[in-house]
Amino acid sequence: MAGETTTIARPYAEAVFSRANETDTLGQWSETLEFLAAVVGDSTMAGVITNPKFDRNSLADLVLEIGGDRFNKEGQNLIQVLVANGRLALAGEIATLYEQLKAESQRTMHVHVTSAYALETDQVTQIADALKAKLGYEITITSEENAELIGGIHIRAGDMVIDGSVSGQLQQLANELGI
Repeated sequence: MAGETTTIARPYAEAVFSRANETDTLGQWSETLEFLAAVVGDSTMAGVITNPKFDRNSLADLVLEIGGDRFNKEGQNLIQVLVANGRLALAGEIATLYEQLKAESQRTMHVHVTSAYALETDQVTQIADALKAKLGYEITITSEENAELIGGIHIRAGDMVIDGSVSGQLQQLANELGI
């Protein structure tokens, strides 16, 4: 299902990105889509969106009223289109895809590093520099600790995964041994 929602959300994200790029409003659209995703992601609002008895015009008016001045004319138009096409629930996926397109255009990449122990600032810098040299992107890193890794690190950069953890190496060894 996740692949299906991505396929449906992609044209909307691409259209918004194209318009934002034309009008030099990439940051403003990020904020708009982030807010819209938060509104749509609210459990009460999700119930309203999926309620077939709730009129679409009323739904669009409700979202616009919640947003107030946060939605410019183009943002309001996007909401109207999403509601009319029954796609408002995809706002979170649209926001995610938009941010990916924006990062790609700005040659930046968000990387998540999981390590067995807390990383020091110089270690984070070394990882970022190595990934920048390899991928050619500006790198921003978020990190977390997970003692289950035993040692080493696990890096997720977009579709690329680098598993340099001890637990990953043990799992690989077990697979090779057929255990």
